[in-house]
Amino acid sequence: MIVLTETTREKVFLAAQVRSAQRGNREAFGQLVERFQGAVYAVALRRLRNDAEAQELTQEVFVQAMRKIGQLREPECFGGWLRSITTRMAINRAQRRGAVVATDRETLEATCIERRTPLADALDRERAGQVRAGLGRLRRLDRQTLEAFYVHGRSLIEMSDEFKSPVGTIKRRLHVARKRLARELEELAPA
Repeated sequence: MIVLTETTREKVFLAAQVRSAQRGNREAFGQLVERFQGAVYAVALRRLRNDAEAQELTQEVFVQAMRKIGQLREPECFGGWLRSITTRMAINRAQRRGAVVATDRETLEATCIERRTPLADALDRERAGQVRAGLGRLRRLDRQTLEAFYVHGRSLIEMSDEFKSPVGTIKRRLHVARKRLARELEELAPA
């Protein structure tokens, strides 16, 4: 009479469950998932250091294991095989994600400050008003050329069609209109 120890019985039972899952028994595979889910999650969490990602990876590992279980030659090695899948997938995920930098609150506050101030906003509005005034003092063709390009975002080709002029002429008009606007803005600027 052969007496089996508890660990030997567990190995025999595990191998039988794995073989059953390899033959397509979904219930057997579900029992394997229940048995090893905690261990897979622990490996994933240790590698990824993020609960949500570890949970997501745990699901992905079991999907991968279900697809590849037929390739496992030694059913009693299921736990180690599953651990190697988990480790490989966690490493791949961590590499795709890039480095996670832990930052303390003081560092974040020092680097993530709002650079805009009410003064900067006021100066921007004043400058925009000066540009509008300068545009108003330009000749009609210069103003239309600048507005088509900068305000309406038209390309040189679109402007060429709109103004019925070659692209080279449009480029020259833009260049000349910019210089004229700069002169107008100099005249408008307070001394």
